[in-house]
Amino acid sequence: MAHVVQTDQLVSEGILTADQGAIIASRSRRVMVSLAINTVLSIGIIAAAAGFIALLADAFSVALLGAVFLALGAAILTRADALYRMFGLAAALIGAGMLAGGSSIEVIDTFGEDAGGLALAALGLAASGSAAGLHRKATARTGFLSGSLLILAVGMHLLGLYTWAAAAEIDGVPAALVHLWAAMMLFAAGVVIDVRLVTALAIVPFAQILDTGTFYAFAMYAFYSPESTLTIVQMALAMAVCVAVAGQLADRYRRHTHLFGIMAFVVANLCFLVGSLWGDVVGSHLWGPGHYRYEGDYEAYTEAVRAFEARTLVISDHVYSIVWAVLLIAAAVWAANTHRRGIFNAAMTFAAIHGYTQVFETFYDEPLAYVIGGLAAIPLAWGLWRLNDRFESLASAP
Repeated sequence: MAHVVQTDQLVSEGILTADQGAIIASRSRRVMVSLAINTVLSIGIIAAAAGFIALLADAFSVALLGAVFLALGAAILTRADALYRMFGLAAALIGAGMLAGGSSIEVIDTFGEDAGGLALAALGLAASGSAAGLHRKATARTGFLSGSLLILAVGMHLLGLYTWAAAAEIDGVPAALVHLWAAMMLFAAGVVIDVRLVTALAIVPFAQILDTGTFYAFAMYAFYSPESTLTIVQMALAMAVCVAVAGQLADRYRRHTHLFGIMAFVVANLCFLVGSLWGDVVGSHLWGPGHYRYEGDYEAYTEAVRAFEARTLVISDHVYSIVWAVLLIAAAVWAANTHRRGIFNAAMTFAAIHGYTQVFETFYDEPLAYVIGGLAAIPLAWGLWRLNDRFESLASAP
């Protein structure tokens, strides 16, 4: 397994000098401090922008004042010294948030959710292209601002797109294409600004592709569609593509594909969790009999469901539980052999969740299962110990 360097221990063992250990610790500390500062700054910027929007209560005024703040902050950021650049950055980001929020509200209020959504989507797409161009030319001073502008522009585009989709009540293939486009936009934005948190967000719309129902903000599954088995296949294909292309990419882009693959692995495990509890009738939400087609005729709907289940693949919760356990073990072994720490940690986490769930769902009144499981853990631990010894000897070989 990949490991975390313990600088104090390495210094005490003489592997690193005291100066080398101090340099490593200093750089690590600098990264953490930068993360903390950016987190506090981002929370403050979001709160201030939201407060201005609520205080002014007029979309046009908010957008206008936001444009002033953005211009003023950008001027300070590019011309002031390091002491005042943070204030310029904060002012510019507050202004950008107000400009994006005010403009979005004004466009939708003026043209309505249908036409306004399309107009906002087009405006956000054009702004995203401009912001991406600015970010490519950005300097160390303006990189954070241009990256934030790109995220706001993509947010405007997706807000307009989903507003239009909800107003038009689209479903089926068009709904799936909207989710796919949203995932591609978020992934591209994360790669352009090189922020993997944004890349990780792409999994949310990507996981909705097979949920082809109409858009309801209060009924979004968020991390899996109602089709557990088909979504697992979808996520497995995504992971396979990420692994296949990662070796052909530069390190910067490889990190993003690795992260998206990990997120796909997490969503697949969430689907396995649902399947291990209730099983799955494959395709029931995509091409099965919907209750809305029978206008309250429960008996006819029940007969249609039985007929559908008789001719489609039905996977029981017990089959799901066994397959999930086998795949988790295989994923953990593969991740350990290939130094994929994220997959390994996720596999171990979901193995614990799976075991905990099955204790209370399946084996709570089966003492023999605990005996078999406990005895099986002994040779498993011995095999892991021998495997680790083998890798240690290979790693130390000349």
